[in-house]
Amino acid sequence: MAPPDPRARAAAAERLAGLAVPAGALGRLGDLAIWLCATTGQVPPPDLRRTGEVRLVVFAGDHGVAAHGVSAYPASVTPAMVRTVAAGRAGVSTLAAAHGVSVRVLDVAVDDDLADLPGSVTARRVARGSGAIHVEDALPDEAVRTALALGRDVAREEVASGGRLLLGGDLGIGNTTPAAALVAATLGLPAEEVVGRGTGVDDAGLARKSEVVRTALDRSRGRHDDPVECLAALGSADLAATTGYLAEAAVLGVPVLLDGLMSVACALLADRLAPGAAQWFAAGHRSTEPAQSLALEKLGLEPLLDLGLRLGEGSGAVAAVPLVRSAAALLRDTALLSEVLP
Repeated sequence: MAPPDPRARAAAAERLAGLAVPAGALGRLGDLAIWLCATTGQVPPPDLRRTGEVRLVVFAGDHGVAAHGVSAYPASVTPAMVRTVAAGRAGVSTLAAAHGVSVRVLDVAVDDDLADLPGSVTARRVARGSGAIHVEDALPDEAVRTALALGRDVAREEVASGGRLLLGGDLGIGNTTPAAALVAATLGLPAEEVVGRGTGVDDAGLARKSEVVRTALDRSRGRHDDPVECLAALGSADLAATTGYLAEAAVLGVPVLLDGLMSVACALLADRLAPGAAQWFAAGHRSTEPAQSLALEKLGLEPLLDLGLRLGEGSGAVAAVPLVRSAAALLRDTALLSEVLP
C-alpha cells in the first residue's frame, strides 16, 4: 500500500517550522496538521468544514456473549439504540450535529427485524447476531468475507459522497467482549490484560467477562494469525464490516479518525489485511478499556482526547473533529515568520 504523501508531509513540516510561533509551540496540533497534509496530499490542509466532508458510519450488530453476563445491559438495547441513532437523537447524533459531521447507521447484524426503519439502515444485513465466542465461532468464514466486502463498499460510498475524513463507530450490547478478544488474539495477550468493564459491569461481571474471553482464546488457539479466521472465531459481522471499512479507506488514500475499543481493535486487523493502513489512521480518544490502549500502542497512535468516554457510537472520534479542524486552520491561516519580520 502507498503511504501518505511524503512530499506533502515534508512541505507541511517546513511550513510549520516557518510559522510565526515559537518552535514547538503548537505541540501535537502541529503533528496532527502534518498528518492531515500527508494523508490528504494537500499543503496547507483542507479545512474540512464543508457539508459531508467529515462522515461517520456506525456499524451495528448483536453479540451472542451478551446472553452470558458480560454486559450491564440486555441485548434489547441494541435495536433501541439503532432506532435512536436513525432518529438523530443519540449521544453521537448530538455531537455530530454540533460539529457538522454526517452520520449513517447500518444494521450489519442486529437480532431484530427493525421493520420500522428504512432500507438504507437495514437492507444490507449480513447476519442476525453472532455466536457466543466462548462456545462457538462468531460467524462462518463466508459471512466474514461478506461483511468485509460490505465495509469496503461502504467506505467507497462515503468517499464518493464527498468524504475527506472518515470516522467509524460501533453499536451493540456485548461488543467490548469480542473486541477485547480480537486484541488479545492479535497481540498474544492473556484475557486478564485486555478485559475492561464495558458499559459498567460489576466485579462479578468483570470476572465472567474475563473467563469468556479466556475460554474463547483457548478454543480458537491456532487461528489467531489470519485476520479472516480470527474474525470468524472471535469477532462478529459488524466488527468485520468495520475492519473492511477501515482497510478500504486506507487503500483509497483517505484519512480515518478512530473511535474507541471496537474501532481500534478493527484497525489492528485492517492493518493486517492492508499492511501500512495504520499510517492513514489517527486516534480520536482514549477509552476506558485497557485493550484499546494496548492496541493503540501497537499501532503507534496517541489519542487526541482522554476524557473517560465509554459511550461508543463513534462519539469520541466526533468529539475530536474540532481538534483536526483547529490543526488545519493553524497551519493554513497562521502568518509565516517571514511575513511579519521586517
